[in-house]
Amino acid sequence: MARHEELLFIFIITTMASTSLAASQVVTFVFGDSLTEVGNNNFLQYSLAKANFPWYGVDSTDGKATGRFTNGRTIGDIFSTKLGIPPPPPYLSLSQNDDAILKGVNYASGGAGILNDTGLYFIQRLTLDDQITYFQKTKEQIKAKVGEEAANKLSNEALFFIGIGSNDYVNNYLQPFLPDGQQYTYDDFVDLLMSTLDKQLRKLYQLGARKLIFNDIGPLGCIPSQRVKSKNGGCLAHVNEWIMQFNAQAKKLLNSLNGSLPSARFIYADTYSTVLDLITNPSSY
Repeated sequence: MARHEELLFIFIITTMASTSLAASQVVTFVFGDSLTEVGNNNFLQYSLAKANFPWYGVDSTDGKATGRFTNGRTIGDIFSTKLGIPPPPPYLSLSQNDDAILKGVNYASGGAGILNDTGLYFIQRLTLDDQITYFQKTKEQIKAKVGEEAANKLSNEALFFIGIGSNDYVNNYLQPFLPDGQQYTYDDFVDLLMSTLDKQLRKLYQLGARKLIFNDIGPLGCIPSQRVKSKNGGCLAHVNEWIMQFNAQAKKLLNSLNGSLPSARFIYADTYSTVLDLITNPSSY
């Protein structure tokens, strides 16, 4: 995991150098699910996906829950610390004219997926489409503050982090009571995810995103809800194979977008291999 963070940080520093940005000027926009959420779901009255129980945040600054689905910091928080900037606030916590949007926003939502049907039983969550719509509103607010030219420059030079897709499996395709797992073959489901993600990334590009990091999906066959389905409590190989197929297609998609969208620098971040190594070789860490 440490190497994964190190490689991404090297990319960030390289990006900063190429645009002559100081660390204090870096603007980050974060999209995703519970792995990157910082509290948006706490503002959704009926959401069943909230991280506000006492044991969340036990390693945070004041030892209290912060809306993050972790005992302490998310990967986004760690990167912000390395960059010397505060983590961007949750979108739903901001007022209409908050100047904080000029320094970055976090749109991530626990339970969210690439597909709008993903996580339906959580009642409320911000899908990736919802998050992109909110970024579009943010862009309009930025234009109102600094003008169109400056707003476009800000978004072109900002760093976009996206970590999403896990819920499309664990809270959709792999759930026997939801229709997608019965309606689609696995190949068809991957094609649906890729065609949807393609449109979403193109939309972000149209809104000004040029420097984007997409975190792939980790080995979901090794998480507790999947291990419990195996005879010996081990990782489910077929689920991990499905995830590797998704990751390979996502990497291919990003390469394609880089080749077709002028000035796009969409980076694929390999989470799968580092997390699997953490699971299979824990003594190394």
